[in-house]
Amino acid sequence: MNAKMTKTIIDYYYNEYLSFVNEKENFKKVAEMKRLLSDIEKIETGTTDYEVIKETNLFRLLHYKSDKERTYKYPLLIVYALINKSYILDLQPNKSWIKNLLDQGINVYLIDWKAPNKFDKYTTIDDYVNLFIYECVELVKSIENIDKVSLQGYCMGATMSLIYTSLHQKNVKNLITIAPVVDTEKDKTVIKNMAQHMDIDKVLSHYENFPYELLYSTYASLKPFKQGLNKYLNLFENLKDDNFIQNFLRVEKWLYDTPPIAGETFRQWIKDIYQKNLFAKNKLVVGEKRINLGNIRIPLLNLVADQDHLVSPECSISLNTLVSSTDTNLMRFSTGHVGLIASGYSQNVVLPKLGNWIKIH
Repeated sequence: MNAKMTKTIIDYYYNEYLSFVNEKENFKKVAEMKRLLSDIEKIETGTTDYEVIKETNLFRLLHYKSDKERTYKYPLLIVYALINKSYILDLQPNKSWIKNLLDQGINVYLIDWKAPNKFDKYTTIDDYVNLFIYECVELVKSIENIDKVSLQGYCMGATMSLIYTSLHQKNVKNLITIAPVVDTEKDKTVIKNMAQHMDIDKVLSHYENFPYELLYSTYASLKPFKQGLNKYLNLFENLKDDNFIQNFLRVEKWLYDTPPIAGETFRQWIKDIYQKNLFAKNKLVVGEKRINLGNIRIPLLNLVADQDHLVSPECSISLNTLVSSTDTNLMRFSTGHVGLIASGYSQNVVLPKLGNWIKIH
């Protein structure tokens, strides 16, 4: 396409846009959209009441409060991912993963990761697993006067939960993984392709930690139409629907709320897990120990989203054949990576099945 033709097309769509927004009613709606989006930081998330058990520069251990009778003996400790913020699990009362679990009588704790600063650039996966997760598990055991916890991890948090369990299985009653990154040779996503060709050493020679700007731009580029023009057109069409607006703004706030990732942690994540697939090959070294998924023998529930564009279902499904557990369960759901944990579908389909599995175990 030559430059003259390109300019003609651009001029056409620009004039159409001006014609659209200059219509009085549409102009008002666009102004309302701008007002809503400019106040997005004021939108409330994480409404379920909790107590902060411990806080450091890199994590908070939260214990959620509930007036429901606790039905299950073992508490559930949720290990969130290092990417984005954990309040996606408590987005709003009718789409809260955490509230739903509490209402089912489950005693819920959560590791809420905090953004690393420049002094945290040498923090490793070993630190996250063998210091931070280990400490949180020990705290929960002590508080609840119990010898084990049930562990649930989401995405990168699921992978770290698997690493922890392979090393400290005596502390874990049951393991629940949600969209875990496991066998990256079977991952067909754009994320895998980008990671496969990323010169992470060169990136981190310019930054202490992997910057949030690069993370957000990477995820936004995966579905540019859906994450760009299309979602704002949907907002435009639903400005009279307050429920739609509130949900939209909460998700939008979460999408932009992307923290950096500790440099050394992300270096190993890219090199060893995505580029060399060492985790699935039982060759990943964390600290001074080689991680062997075959060491895991406790009950495992693996939740996978068939429409996941961030972690291919096949990448996660491999887990069930790599562990030694005789009690393994794979549940596949017709939704996406975020829909698995923060949607009406999640509330009505995913969580009842998860709760029933926990009840049985």
